[in-house]
Amino acid sequence: MEAQRASARPLTGLLAALAFVGLGAATSSAAGYRTTNFVIDAPSAELAQEIGVAAEHYRQTLAIEWLGRELPAWYKPCPVKAVVSPQLGAGGATSFIFDRGEVFGWQMDIQGSRQRILDSVLPHEIMHTIFASHFRQPLPRWADEGACTTVEHRSEIAKQERMLIDFLKTRKGIAFSDMLYMKDYPQEVLPLYAQGHSLARYLIDQRGKRAFLNFLADGMRDENWPRAVREHYQYEDLRRLQDSWLAWIRAGRPPLELTGGTLLASAQVSTPPAATEASGVATAAMGGMAGQQPQREATAASATGDRQASASAKAPGSAHPAAPGRSVYGEKTTWQPAKPAAMAPVGGASDSTVDDLAAYDAARTPAAIRR
Repeated sequence: MEAQRASARPLTGLLAALAFVGLGAATSSAAGYRTTNFVIDAPSAELAQEIGVAAEHYRQTLAIEWLGRELPAWYKPCPVKAVVSPQLGAGGATSFIFDRGEVFGWQMDIQGSRQRILDSVLPHEIMHTIFASHFRQPLPRWADEGACTTVEHRSEIAKQERMLIDFLKTRKGIAFSDMLYMKDYPQEVLPLYAQGHSLARYLIDQRGKRAFLNFLADGMRDENWPRAVREHYQYEDLRRLQDSWLAWIRAGRPPLELTGGTLLASAQVSTPPAATEASGVATAAMGGMAGQQPQREATAASATGDRQASASAKAPGSAHPAAPGRSVYGEKTTWQPAKPAAMAPVGGASDSTVDDLAAYDAARTPAAIRR
């Protein structure tokens, strides 16, 4: 397995105290800052500690919020490379290896201003690791990116909401009969981020986070998303869900009444069975924030090649699985931070008065809506 890079940064005040009391002892080093689950490389020792303490805080609190329990410590900490500058657009990439029910080989790259890294990029990327640790297989792209975006700062979420309106009005919306089945990023990725976030929020607001994750686990068992939508959210089919979601967007995204009592602290998410054939590097890339999008490259590995690689992934007598062939979901693990660039203005559509969302027509799907 190839050597891992390390990196991190510090958080002061209350979070710093939590790091030493409740999150495991953290030690500083000349190369950055190390905690129980992260090794941070940042421009300064202070930033490294701040990021490291924040990473442990988010890993603990978000796991409890979404799963109802903390995650066990990883057997090897995740290296985090942070590039911090007020001129950089916020973004990041997190890669990890799935192999026969195990997940390992963490690598995280984050960039942006100090504020955006701490309140948006870092929690987003930590959520990817929480989902990977829980499901131990790749999630549908819309659900992974969409749910991870819900934990960002409100200012970043607002950008996604404005872009969504623009995408829907310019016929760049993705029909649910396509989006729910996507296992990789489309060529134009920003509509997936915006629409995935919106649908994730729409479903979470109805039944809560735990019910949403149970819905995903159930749908991934047989890829029958119409059945999962019907059984978990009582929509007759994907077209009915899409129409209901569009009506909610037209109405200005009003608050929804939570039903089912799924947010009780005692309620835990059921652990899904590990996918025996899921293998390769799953990379969750958060980009496009503040007009910046990390460069993306298409994977060259085929699904058949991934499965063949997993068959011989573990070396005889090895305590940990050997690295299988690296197929990549989203960005390459050689992702490099984007250089500072002028911020592109977001399309100026109003959230509350959207008169021509009919430009997004579900009937334009390549085939009939899957039922």
